[in-house]
Amino acid sequence: MALASGIDHYENFPVASILCPGRWRSAVVAIYRFARTADDLADEGDAAAPDRLTALASLRQALRTMWNGGQPPLAMPPAWAPMLAGLADARRRHDLPLPPLEALLDAFEQDVRWSAEGRRYRDEAELLAYCARSANPIGRLLLHLAGVRGDEAERESDAICTALQLINFWQDLGQDLARGRCYLTDAALQAHGLPTQGDVRALPEAALAPIVLDGCHRARALLRQGWGLPARLRGRFGWELRLVVQGGLRVLERIEAMGGRTLTHRPRLRGRDWPMLLARAVGHRPPAEPAGDRVRLTRDAEGP
Repeated sequence: MALASGIDHYENFPVASILCPGRWRSAVVAIYRFARTADDLADEGDAAAPDRLTALASLRQALRTMWNGGQPPLAMPPAWAPMLAGLADARRRHDLPLPPLEALLDAFEQDVRWSAEGRRYRDEAELLAYCARSANPIGRLLLHLAGVRGDEAERESDAICTALQLINFWQDLGQDLARGRCYLTDAALQAHGLPTQGDVRALPEAALAPIVLDGCHRARALLRQGWGLPARLRGRFGWELRLVVQGGLRVLERIEAMGGRTLTHRPRLRGRDWPMLLARAVGHRPPAEPAGDRVRLTRDAEGP
């Protein structure tokens, strides 16, 4: 069995960048390392599904033990110790809540189970409910660190996080399908006259591209729903969030410039994009979107 774990991954968006307020940068790093570790347990290496689920369950138990003031088990992988210590420090300093972290583990366990079963998402509502566990908890944790409270801020944060998750799905289409994960819903495939059975990779890329572009359209609508949040947040966190949403929008533009053909090519941000992102962050103008195209998040997709 081989289970990979680490934090040396390409990322679209800033992680604890220089703009992140120094007083809680270490907490952001700890959250990221936890999410990255759990994601690697679900994704990387050549372990079988039961072994992956066992590892994720062990991580959940170690997290709960640490949260309740106990000592994590000695048998856990050595790489987990500094990550859990960072979370323990964040909990002490910022009263970090546990449920969003457990929601992330729920999502990673779902990934493993559904891949092993060959199960797919039936429709957009089911996909958005998954995003509520895989993405929205990160935004809720950052709002907590920033001391931002209120239903409106949480709704906007959820919209941004779900949008970024959807963008990542369309960006990583080929990679995810190779891992046995299909985020193209059965309803979308049927709407475009494509079969819902069999290997999606066997379908022509040109036939899948319109579905990807539809998904980009929905992600753009969600970005618009959350666009006001970073503009209202003061200080470095507001600027950090502006860069995050502008980065998501730029990836969308790259996918659209490729005509949605991400089955065989993965678009990514490059160094030359950052001056543009900085300039756009200053103006922070929302992307154009046709009227009446609001994405409705289901109750499950409104976060933990």
